[in-house]
Amino acid sequence: MEHLLEITMPQFDNSLAFAKKLDRNDPLKKFRVKFHLPRVGNRTAIYFTGNSLGLQPKSTKNFLSEELRDWAALGVEGHFHAKRPWLYYHKFSKKSLAKIVGGKPSEVVAMNQLTVNLHLMMASFYRPTKERFKIITEAGAFSSDQYAFESQVQFHGLDPQKAIVELSPRSGEFTLRTDDILTAIEENKNELALVIFGAVQYYTGQFFNIKEITEAGHEAGAYVGFDLAHAIGNVPLQLHRHNVDFATWCGYKYLNSGPGGLSGIFVHEKHAANFDLPRLAGWWGHQEKERFQLEKGFKPMQGADGWQVSNFPVLSGAAQLASLEIFEEAGMKNMRRKSILLTSYLEFLLQSIENAEHHFTIITPAIEEERGSQLSLLMKKDGRKIFKKITKAGVIADWREPNVIRIAPVPLYNTFEEVFLFTQFFKKMVL
Repeated sequence: MEHLLEITMPQFDNSLAFAKKLDRNDPLKKFRVKFHLPRVGNRTAIYFTGNSLGLQPKSTKNFLSEELRDWAALGVEGHFHAKRPWLYYHKFSKKSLAKIVGGKPSEVVAMNQLTVNLHLMMASFYRPTKERFKIITEAGAFSSDQYAFESQVQFHGLDPQKAIVELSPRSGEFTLRTDDILTAIEENKNELALVIFGAVQYYTGQFFNIKEITEAGHEAGAYVGFDLAHAIGNVPLQLHRHNVDFATWCGYKYLNSGPGGLSGIFVHEKHAANFDLPRLAGWWGHQEKERFQLEKGFKPMQGADGWQVSNFPVLSGAAQLASLEIFEEAGMKNMRRKSILLTSYLEFLLQSIENAEHHFTIITPAIEEERGSQLSLLMKKDGRKIFKKITKAGVIADWREPNVIRIAPVPLYNTFEEVFLFTQFFKKMVL
């Protein structure tokens, strides 16, 4: 697959000394000090929930303070004369976001929150007809996505039970096989309007094959989109090259943009100049030079910018810029390399636990290219009790009903020593 990296995997060793050696040789180790690390009691927590809320960069306060000072000193004139003029704020993150999602700057724009953007995208790319009305997605998609799909289908007067095709893993398996997704697309091709998946499945951590799914969806005559909530800033993406029609994401997980932080969209350039493509319009998506004429007749801007609705949330955008500055310095390829090492080391240590199979099953794919910075542990007994114990021990992890503990070591601020120490805590709890 295109996103594979050449990585020489070391011979792992189950010892603190080995973990510390990996940390000494880590080219990204300097970035940990750029983040505020939470504490549990009187010690620094082992924070493994960057897949739920990323940590705060220490530079975030400075970025926000600059906007607050300009607001205080300039008032409304900050739109034109702030250090980063507010009128053009959506442009300041374009290059960084484009690199992270594998698109062009004209194909991305930061705006709104994820589910709002998902509705805006579906308003344009889910246009059901009598013949083509079905949506294919994964069973057990994140609830907000499920609600969006259901309500969009109902908005068009259709029955979700008939219009939404949810794909489940085979009996006894935990993740979807790509071949089964492609088969479902082929079987529904004459009625298919939209294929949409979470690029990384939030519960299992499976990284879907974007390239093959997109190709199959297009061959079937459907649009193809992805929810990148657990993928952006986590796994390598090539949305432009893979011809994805649209995508959206949230910024508060791996992008470290703060709770409820800024979302964004990708719209492939092939749709950029299609001004006849229906959309829910707002004034910030109107042609920039004419925006303040406040006249009737929406004229969308070229590219993703034409899907903007409201003016830019500057304070949220400033928080995101702080994190994107770190991404620029670290580089996604470097982050991906460390992510694979961190997660592989975690997997090695967990599987080294005596009789591990009696206590838990790792339901995240074992193949590195099919997962990101997350392992999901399906607990076979006392899952909730064990989770509470590791929390008390100073590990901030994530519990997902009915019985999964998600562990997400993030390459920007987590260490191999933390991975080792976590598994020592976890081993004591399960044995």
